[in-house]
Amino acid sequence: MNKIIATLIAGLFATAAFAQSSDVVKAQAEANKDIAKAEQKEMKADAKADKKANKAIAKADKVHEEQQAKVAVEAAKANEKVAKADPEDKAKAAAKGDKAIAKAEEKADKKTVKADAKAIKAAVDATEDKALAANKTAAVKAKADAEVKEAAAKH
Repeated sequence: MNKIIATLIAGLFATAAFAQSSDVVKAQAEANKDIAKAEQKEMKADAKADKKANKAIAKADKVHEEQQAKVAVEAAKANEKVAKADPEDKAKAAAKGDKAIAKAEEKADKKTVKADAKAIKAAVDATEDKALAANKTAAVKAKADAEVKEAAAKH
């Protein structure tokens, strides 16, 4: 009879210990699921931010190339006009060509600076988006840890 009572009491303690650990295991599993979801969202946000920044940088590079081409065309036109000019008008044509080239360079520089500014802004915005996503992930991890501790404390 004593053995039966001892077995029943031991079973009661084992059941209580198992119930306690299963709640903690459930909480940990839920926490891991939430963390994985948050990390996936963070990676998605990072990829989206990088894509936007890279697109802006590529656009700025394209503007650089287009503006350099325009300056080169203007220089070619100026050189052609100087070559066609009469010997006594060559100096005047060269000065006019230099003026046109300077104006084209100024315009190109202005467009290049604006394109660079947009690219920098996109990069800064991407960094901000990444930081916010990382912050959300950290908050989810902290909340999950707290929930696991709470589940462990209940038993």
